[in-house]
Amino acid sequence: MTNEHGDGGPHTLALDIGGTGLKATILDGTGRMVVKRARVATPYPCQPDIMLEALGKLTVPLPSFDRVSMGFPGVIRNGRVITAPHFGTAIWRDYPLEEAVAHQFGKPTRLLNDAEVQGLGIVSGEGFEVVLTLGTGLGSALFNDGQLAPHLELAHHPIRGSKTYNTYIGEAARKEISARKWNRRVRRMIDIVYDLLHYDVLHIGGGNSSNIKGELPVNVHLASNDAGLTGGIRLWDDKVWRTVPEQGQQP
Repeated sequence: MTNEHGDGGPHTLALDIGGTGLKATILDGTGRMVVKRARVATPYPCQPDIMLEALGKLTVPLPSFDRVSMGFPGVIRNGRVITAPHFGTAIWRDYPLEEAVAHQFGKPTRLLNDAEVQGLGIVSGEGFEVVLTLGTGLGSALFNDGQLAPHLELAHHPIRGSKTYNTYIGEAARKEISARKWNRRVRRMIDIVYDLLHYDVLHIGGGNSSNIKGELPVNVHLASNDAGLTGGIRLWDDKVWRTVPEQGQQP
């Protein structure tokens, strides 16, 4: 059965919320982008009503859709925001973002941490895979044989002295130090994460993954930043959704 787009659908509005940019596209039933992604700078201050307004404007030019997938940079639990470090956790704490987005667009919505959404678009489903996203800060997600593990928020954990992962290799640090020194930090981080987790494969995505230069260990792979959008299709795979910690009981 085809729809107005000429394919089998259903069509998914994929939203990727970042500390520097808000991105959106429409995915067909296979997870392929049917339009070029739209992007605007993340507004600041960015309390919930301002973000919802920005997302509404961002999506106006896009084709129609049947449902919404969204990745958000913070801890998400049962569709509600637990932390929002880039936007102000106090303002966002316990905010029912999944419900609010569903109400705004009038479509069923599913919400996860942004690194977890990206991971769903990257992982092979074999062995213990770790996904790290490098952008404004650091995002992290863990997968065992394709099953998403409980969220591990590495971003705010100390990695060297008083520096957290965010302050050690985030966007502010990358701009402050030389490219060579930042790349050394990334390689040090890779070694530390391996000592911590002993992953089979580490996938590195996010906008700053393109700034990584030189040879990496054979089990470390760079991933397309578009996975933060295309991974959204898998939020609607019930085999995946039932295994998402604290999400599988939702309708």
